[in-house]
Amino acid sequence: MADQSGETVAAFRIGQRVHAAGDPRRTGTIRYIGPISGHDGEWIGVDWDADSGGKHDGTVNGTRYFSARTSSSGSFVRAKALSAGISFLDAVYRRYRGESTKEEEDEMYVFSTSQRRVSVELVGKNKVEEKLKKFEEILGISVSFMGVSSVEPLGQISTLLPKLKELDLSGNLLSNWQDIASLCEALLSLQMLDLTSNLMEHEVTEYPSLKNIHLLVLNNCGITWDVVEKLKVSVPLVAELHLMANELKMIEPTAGPFVQEFNSLRLLNLEANNIDSWDEILKLSHLRSLEELHLNKNKLKTIYYPSSDASCVSFENLQCLLLGRNDISDVASVDSLNSFPSLVDVRLSENPVADPAKGGVPRFVLIARLSKVKILNGSEISPRERRESEIRYIRLIMAKMQLNNLEEIHRAHPRFVELKALHGIEDEKLQAGGSGPQTLASTLINLTLKCVGPSMGEKQSLTKKLPPSVTVAKLKALCESFFKLKDIKLRLFLEEKGSPLPLPLDDDMATLMELGLGTEATIIIDEEN
Repeated sequence: MADQSGETVAAFRIGQRVHAAGDPRRTGTIRYIGPISGHDGEWIGVDWDADSGGKHDGTVNGTRYFSARTSSSGSFVRAKALSAGISFLDAVYRRYRGESTKEEEDEMYVFSTSQRRVSVELVGKNKVEEKLKKFEEILGISVSFMGVSSVEPLGQISTLLPKLKELDLSGNLLSNWQDIASLCEALLSLQMLDLTSNLMEHEVTEYPSLKNIHLLVLNNCGITWDVVEKLKVSVPLVAELHLMANELKMIEPTAGPFVQEFNSLRLLNLEANNIDSWDEILKLSHLRSLEELHLNKNKLKTIYYPSSDASCVSFENLQCLLLGRNDISDVASVDSLNSFPSLVDVRLSENPVADPAKGGVPRFVLIARLSKVKILNGSEISPRERRESEIRYIRLIMAKMQLNNLEEIHRAHPRFVELKALHGIEDEKLQAGGSGPQTLASTLINLTLKCVGPSMGEKQSLTKKLPPSVTVAKLKALCESFFKLKDIKLRLFLEEKGSPLPLPLDDDMATLMELGLGTEATIIIDEEN
């Protein structure tokens, strides 16, 4: 079928952002316009944003017309199969003027007197004037995945949305920074802007001011660190900057070894950027206002605190460091977090070091090694959990190591001596409240035993006091006796507070003391598969 040639094809240009006609979520960039050998008419070569959104890499029958990002992200289409998008104002009218879904209405809100979001109830098409009056009070809207490609006319935007503070433009076709600046200048009250999945341009010599923006989201925008460096002048008031999934593997400051300015920046999100070297993160250590640093889903293997610098305290005000889903495997990296002067909130989940099944350590060991942390993996550490974790950690060390080898203890467990003194634990004795010294071997452990095996039937949980010298094998035999579990091969698990899954107790020769159990613990009794 022949395409609509002439003005329709001429309306597109190489490098232009487009979406599939009728599908604003399928976006891409034009990389070729012209003929294809063996096929009639003009064709448009598109490199789709989805890695497998096309059919090839820009090559047809051995002839390369363009180079797609992946082997299956490119395709050729007729002009009529593409849309160049619509204006911002058209997107607002289409989403909020006509028939809308509840989800779309929820994205349009005002604040009540108690600063809670209140959705605006949209009215029928016959009451446009009433609806326009409500637009004037709107503080937040979303036109995500609407195919927005331009921002004119700016005067009408200013009139329609004079109080708009929050704007979600994610998943559109915007790429020009001047368009973004013009939109921000038209929306004088705008403080939060989400440009996620808009492929923003790189080659810009000067960025116009985005002076009122406090929260800027640039996730999956294909930006480089050079763009970030230029932005810091454009957004003097930005307090939150989200830069997820931009392949920002290298952080390259334009002046000196450290990133400077960003004087108001409180939160920086660099998740999912394939960063594999902690040295790159240290380039951020002089950002004095930085309180939260999100580094989940990268490829970091080690962490360390830099040597002292008389000119600046590294990460001076950093309170929250999220490191989930990296490749950290050594406890020395965990110990180094104690050197961060203000750090109280840490995420280490989905790292080998925090997964006992991969040779890592359980939650209680992490708590004991992290002296100042108050929130671990999103779960608050209560004073009771900290005390029990630290005592349990000491028990574990004393059970597994020769106590006279102090040099080895100091090297492997930097807090051991400090914690012994803190909790009144001597080499063989524990100060337990007012009861005086007790030998560790004589301190009974209060175990709650729960049966969960499918063939065990419904059984009431039991609480038993057992000596710490009991082995896992002995505990299995006791469970068989307590619950009358004949001819069932048992597998035991330790239920840990704050851990997503119980810890399997697979070493039959390990004692309860060697497992680091405190004065209370919960054992899950299941069946071998």
